[in-house]
Amino acid sequence: MRCVVGIDLGSTTTKAVMLDEEGVVVGRGITNSRSNYEVACAVARDEAHTAARFAFVERAAQALDGPGAELARQKLDELHGAFRLELFLAELEALRVTMHASLSRSFVHRERRAELAPAIGAIVDGIRERAPADFLPGAARKSDFFRDLAGAAFVAGAEARAREGGPPFEQLVGVFDRAILDVETRRLSRDIPDLLRRASARVWQRDEGAGLPLRRALDRVVESASAETLEEIVFVGTGYGRQTLPFPKEAVRSEILCHGRGAHRVCPGTRTVLDIGGQDTKAIQVDAGGVVTSFQMNDRCAAGCGRYLGYIADELSLGLHELGPLALQSTRTVKVCSTCTVFASAELRERLALGQKREDILAGLHRAIMVRAMSLLARSGGVFDEFTFTGGVCNNPMAVKVLRELVAENYGAGVTINTDPNSIYMGALGAALFALDDLRAGVNLVTPAFAREAS
Repeated sequence: MRCVVGIDLGSTTTKAVMLDEEGVVVGRGITNSRSNYEVACAVARDEAHTAARFAFVERAAQALDGPGAELARQKLDELHGAFRLELFLAELEALRVTMHASLSRSFVHRERRAELAPAIGAIVDGIRERAPADFLPGAARKSDFFRDLAGAAFVAGAEARAREGGPPFEQLVGVFDRAILDVETRRLSRDIPDLLRRASARVWQRDEGAGLPLRRALDRVVESASAETLEEIVFVGTGYGRQTLPFPKEAVRSEILCHGRGAHRVCPGTRTVLDIGGQDTKAIQVDAGGVVTSFQMNDRCAAGCGRYLGYIADELSLGLHELGPLALQSTRTVKVCSTCTVFASAELRERLALGQKREDILAGLHRAIMVRAMSLLARSGGVFDEFTFTGGVCNNPMAVKVLRELVAENYGAGVTINTDPNSIYMGALGAALFALDDLRAGVNLVTPAFAREAS
């Protein structure tokens, strides 16, 4: 299959979308942005590649017949979870090796090296033992990023070892912090056919009672999906960090154009787009063809963006995904004076000291953020039907609720407001659509080195 790839290098996450020659999405991938942007792009592209491979798995499963075919189709979610588990375990092993190597070279930890090494091994063993439960169908994981999952599990393990009289917590976590930076700036190789076979074996072992028909059916699915080819012809990049992308300048597009076009592709009636990302907010007007006619962006300050919400989450020791649901529990909205990250912690602590509830404060913070976004929309020309909300903050239910209220207050209740579960991919989708234009026009752009190395 020939395809094109769009990559959106954001300040917080890097996204990739893969389209076939007909413009159909065959894979999406996301990872946390890191200091090595080329690795971030490569990992996002690998994730999209993996998603495309699972699309082949699903197609092969639907074509199955004979003994075990229906049961194999029922096991697809479990197969996907087992595959993600195999990936996690491979990265965990790389982390283990890196931590031990770092410890062996460390001058700081030389006096406690003999005590730290077995403690680290025991913590990693515990993470490995508990990991399968996090990847079963229906399991609630706080994140899909390896750093988040491994970090939370390692910190919990380090706390337990320290309480039991083991090495100091700070020293254990210090070794982890040094090693995870090294692991994140390296791209681990993925033998997807081998990982799929191991995942298939894991699924079958959980349900050996189904017998050989299930195993043979799963093997047929895996072999069929592994035989499919993916030929990536054109890459186009965009995003907050687009100037640092390892692409030729001809393969880089404005994030305004990409977000407008991506939103219009998903919701063709779109005329106004609000994109709230990690570092900036964009209010965009598009015409009937998805072409940008005007736009406004916030200034350099990150107030009102995802980064600000992340800062508030850290202050409250919450996960970013927990802010919206908690704010929805508010019974009264506290008026927040500042959305500046510099002063936010002081105001937050002051209000908590006054006895105000966290959920009420968070409701006020969400309203302040969305009021700021509404001012950008007004400066860009206002809100027109249809209005599409994109970006990572679109997945925050409180932000969506407040936005709907503000749009109704200022522009009437008749405006259609679109949200989409894949809204965070809009910029990458727009980039992929521009790549498809280039493919159809016969533009021969250089394939990035990370894609050539993985081919």
